[in-house]
Amino acid sequence: MHKILIIDDEKPTLAMFRLFLGAYGFEVLTAENGEEGLAVFQREKPPIVLTDIKMPGMDGIEVLGRIKELDPHTEVIVITGHGDMDLAIKALNLDATDFINKPIRKQDLDNALNRAGERIRLARNKVEEVAVTSQDDKGIIDIQGNVTSRSEPYLQKAFEQASCHKGGLLLRFSDNASINGAGIAILTQLLLDTRKREIPLAISGLSDNFRKVFDIVGITKLAPVFASQEEALSSLGRP
Repeated sequence: MHKILIIDDEKPTLAMFRLFLGAYGFEVLTAENGEEGLAVFQREKPPIVLTDIKMPGMDGIEVLGRIKELDPHTEVIVITGHGDMDLAIKALNLDATDFINKPIRKQDLDNALNRAGERIRLARNKVEEVAVTSQDDKGIIDIQGNVTSRSEPYLQKAFEQASCHKGGLLLRFSDNASINGAGIAILTQLLLDTRKREIPLAISGLSDNFRKVFDIVGITKLAPVFASQEEALSSLGRP
């Protein structure tokens, strides 16, 4: 099982994580502040880091940036205050791969860790993150793993291929998909360009976290988001 580093200035929170994550089989590393967290990260090199954002001294945003400088492939999940989407989006712009809101619910933690583990598996096995298929006369772009600036040429090619279908275009996200700030900007521009060509658009499969992000940044105004693939494909067939 993976090593995992938890950085939080609240000792009860660290104790909770040790209990839960130890029971899941993780090798749990902890730090009570950002400086200590960076030292542990450099020494132990865990593939997954959970860090609170609001901490005295070096806050979680700075920790995130420093960790990504040391190892861009690290899965960094930030812990934000309840409903604090501005900080969550700021963290995504700095390459955080996911976020959890306080108070932390076990299901949210489970989902974030499962997504992180799946992204690590995809990267290790060098699985393609973007693929194009079709159904009837509709183009489908499957997206999984981490969507970043490195994904731009693959997304551009996928949009070109999928846009050839007259029935519309569906972006089908895997539940493990993560999109940082650069990925959001690239996706927004591609959706804008596609919409100018009057090609119907729809999105399905987003995790709840990234659906909230897409709402805030305006992507859902370009392409409606549906809970299921069936609903999304059906919407493309409407006049």
